[in-house]
Amino acid sequence: MGRAIKAVVLVATALLWLVPTWLLVVNSFTAAADYTGTPAWWPQSWGFLDNVGVAFAKANVGYGMLNSLVYAVLGALIAVVVAALASFAVVVMPVKRPALWFWVIYVGTILPLQMFLAPLFGGYATTALYDTQYGMLLIYAALAVPFAFFVVRNYMTTVPREMREAAALDGASWLRMFVSIHLPLVRSAMLAAFLFQFTWIWNDLLFGITLSTSPNVRPAMASLADLTSNYSNVGPPVVLAGALVASLPTVILFFAFQRFFTRSLKLTS
Repeated sequence: MGRAIKAVVLVATALLWLVPTWLLVVNSFTAAADYTGTPAWWPQSWGFLDNVGVAFAKANVGYGMLNSLVYAVLGALIAVVVAALASFAVVVMPVKRPALWFWVIYVGTILPLQMFLAPLFGGYATTALYDTQYGMLLIYAALAVPFAFFVVRNYMTTVPREMREAAALDGASWLRMFVSIHLPLVRSAMLAAFLFQFTWIWNDLLFGITLSTSPNVRPAMASLADLTSNYSNVGPPVVLAGALVASLPTVILFFAFQRFFTRSLKLTS
């Protein structure tokens, strides 16, 4: 009975994910002219490439995807490097009050991101950071640091103390300990944190629509928001096709490195 209940729950959970995904794919392939206003359960026509072309032309979704790729790769990479250095300092180096430093950095994941919007918008508006690519990259990298620090720090605490004690006896510097001992041992955690933060940055809409307005700066999700708000006459199939294409990088990334996503979830539990 227990196995049967578990199977039913798993099937129901899978259907909750598969049904909207199926509707997304089917209706994104429907030509905009053939869309009747009611979501179709089976393909009515072939218009996916035309829908994608309209989405790319009307709202610069392609340019937004290039921007998101830059923000996600560089932002996650910067965050992971900073997080690894901070983790090494808190866990290994003899800093005062390491627990306090941990909470000072980690508190960035506890506070809701919406509370940062007003001061960030005011600060960006009075500087040269508003509606710029380096301004977007800066905020994404900064917001990605706390969670990456949490993942890498938890993994770094598992490195045996004897290894760094032996390195210290051999006269190794802090930098040598970090590069030669700890960095190789926490590479999997760093990759897991990178993949997690890459996905978050790619899927972000909140900061994209708040801190940018130009098509050559806005990320992919903000471009899709423009498609639904300013160009609503294009029809739902165009919007769905643009959303499907914009989601492909993270879907491919997840299936290619899903074991690292699973590991990152275990590290945060």
